[in-house]
Amino acid sequence: MYLFLLFLIYLAFVTLGLPDALLGSAWPVMYPAFKVPVSYAGIVMMIITGCTIISSLYTNRLVGRYGTGLVTAVSALVTGAALCGFSLSNNFWLLCLWAVPCGLGAGAVDAALNNFVALHYAAKHMNWLHCFWGVGASVGPYIMGYCLTVNHSWQRGYAIVGLIQVLLAVVLFGSLPVWRRKEQKQEGLNTVSKPVRLREAWRISGVKQVLLAFFSYCALETTTGLWASSYLVLQRGIGAAVAAKWVSLFYLGITFGRFLSGFVADRVGNRMMIRSGLVIIAVGLLVMVLPGLSDLASLAGLLLTGLGCAPIYPAIIHETPRNFGVENSQTIIGLQMACAYTGSALMPPVFGFLANLFSIALYPIYLGLFLVLMLIMTERLNQRLNQKQ
Repeated sequence: MYLFLLFLIYLAFVTLGLPDALLGSAWPVMYPAFKVPVSYAGIVMMIITGCTIISSLYTNRLVGRYGTGLVTAVSALVTGAALCGFSLSNNFWLLCLWAVPCGLGAGAVDAALNNFVALHYAAKHMNWLHCFWGVGASVGPYIMGYCLTVNHSWQRGYAIVGLIQVLLAVVLFGSLPVWRRKEQKQEGLNTVSKPVRLREAWRISGVKQVLLAFFSYCALETTTGLWASSYLVLQRGIGAAVAAKWVSLFYLGITFGRFLSGFVADRVGNRMMIRSGLVIIAVGLLVMVLPGLSDLASLAGLLLTGLGCAPIYPAIIHETPRNFGVENSQTIIGLQMACAYTGSALMPPVFGFLANLFSIALYPIYLGLFLVLMLIMTERLNQRLNQKQ
């Protein structure tokens, strides 16, 4: 049962990553067909992100009433249906309509599965699961690219990924008894039976610090990925084609770093993994900003930044039940997911505004501010928890 359920969760994380980069991959073909400006992709993403934040915040109530397995299965089905709806859309407003269930489903499954793994599995699995999310996020654009090349159809790309999600939902519905037995074995207070309310979660010591740390991490990761190519071209004078390829090393660093982190996370501990990640990010940003270094230094800086980012997200989530109690973890992880999506949605555009107003050279400094904020918040959190012990 342990291995079967773990296999399902790994599979769910792969499929969770599949849709994340589909819109960006297909949009150059989609927006002329819909006769809308290229900037309208931002509208669709804002709807998806907003709905993801809402569902993340209320997942604790759903899991408390129906259990993780059923919430995950229904969320996968809703997401799959929404992606199939994308494939059938012939107007931009239909894309916006289907973006609502797409975001609601993604947020619920993300928060529910992260909490389930934090409660029932070791830290190594949290790292490897998020590594597999990166695999899914990489395979999604490949599926879309294949469909655009062979069939000249972005609709087929969405349909394939949507059907994969629906098939996952069918498997999850069939496995519901296994999920229930696993949750019933949870010792002590069980978050699925007595979830703490959002208003009460805010008052728990250390929650504000962990939320700010999570917000800062996701702001740093997303801003790094979105603006790295522009920084390399405009500030370091690297060719656009070369810069675009180099940015993939940042994501490779995250994916490969999480794979490696899984082998040491249980022995080192989540707190040390977070501290080590912050140090590696600092080195990576320093390498990128130092004058007089070769272009390869920028390449190394991006790779190091990705490697440093790798363990932080999984470690913060996995530490949540230990930091705040099993009975509070689902609500707090939902808050963390909401902060993650908020940081990812808001902070990259803010940097774009600052770069346009001042200079793209602010890129490493901007990232450094979030790094410092992360360091301060995680250490304050550790101090508060140590005082409580």
